[in-house]
Amino acid sequence: MVKCPRRSWGSMKILVVSDAWHPQLNGVVRTYEHLQEELGRRGHTVKVVGPSDFPFILPMPGYHEIKLVVKPYARLCRIIDGWQANHIHIATEGPLGMAARRYCLKRKLPFTTSYHTQFPDYVAKRFGYYAPFMYKPSHAAARAFMHWFHAKADAMLVATQSLEDTLREWKFKTPMLRVSRGANLDLFYPGEKTLFRDLKQPVALYVGRIAIEKSIEDFLSMEWPGSKIVVGEGPAQLELSKKYSTACFLGKKTGKDLADCYRSADLFVFPSRTDTFGIVLVEALASGLPVAAYNVTGPRDIITEPFLGALHASDLATAAKEALNRGRPEERSQHVKKNYTWGNAAVQFENAIRNYCVNT
Repeated sequence: MVKCPRRSWGSMKILVVSDAWHPQLNGVVRTYEHLQEELGRRGHTVKVVGPSDFPFILPMPGYHEIKLVVKPYARLCRIIDGWQANHIHIATEGPLGMAARRYCLKRKLPFTTSYHTQFPDYVAKRFGYYAPFMYKPSHAAARAFMHWFHAKADAMLVATQSLEDTLREWKFKTPMLRVSRGANLDLFYPGEKTLFRDLKQPVALYVGRIAIEKSIEDFLSMEWPGSKIVVGEGPAQLELSKKYSTACFLGKKTGKDLADCYRSADLFVFPSRTDTFGIVLVEALASGLPVAAYNVTGPRDIITEPFLGALHASDLATAAKEALNRGRPEERSQHVKKNYTWGNAAVQFENAIRNYCVNT
């Protein structure tokens, strides 16, 4: 086993192991979809191993959209051995990620990981929702697990500076490298508002999973003079659609249908406090929308100029009112073109794994 020298190389075979992959639709899946495509254009071959590659899977308790693989190690070993990758990247901390971590450590292979999800916050929110006294201990336990999982990686990829700062505060010692995200600029751009014309104006839009950890109820309950649109699916969808019957729940949208929703709204609202980035933020900006969000990791790294929107520590309604009157659609679209493309993210990913490529 030899590490690749610091130089430009030819094509690589990169194996990504992820508990989140098709047919799921979330930020992790979309990230590796785009990286796979862009790295392919750069001459590399990327294979993503996900739950559908295994015969025994179970739905995650309380979140049936997410599938967990049962005892994946033996089959994963055969997949990795057969594919002969130059580099193994572990995207998630689930059963597949743990099996890939075990494989690499047993064979003394270098590997990288990514910190895509604020797993401690997710776990604490879910436990705390049913038993508030469990919030702090469950957060601490999940944080300890994340320490353990990433500690042996040669490097951990993070999307933003504020996420890195948080992980450093939590005493993570793993070297951290930056890989940002992008938007499909052929799809997301300012244009004619073809939808929502019959609704009370202005139109505020949320796009994402409908789940406890997304704090979507902060959006649905905030004071707003116009209409609220929710695009997405999730375990809290039925409950919230009944509770907030004046909001329009449109379900999952992709491709042009999703892009039309962005373009036809007046404001994008991002209520989550637990995301590490928020690809939908960049898509909304690329479509010309100002963003209202809390001043937390993800939004604070993206909404860096007044014309992009407004952040508030605790009052989403105030941020929404301020953001609505800021900047122009063209300014926001150009900002994304300059700062957030999947091509740039692919270059960052390639550079990040440069020292951990194995010649086999």
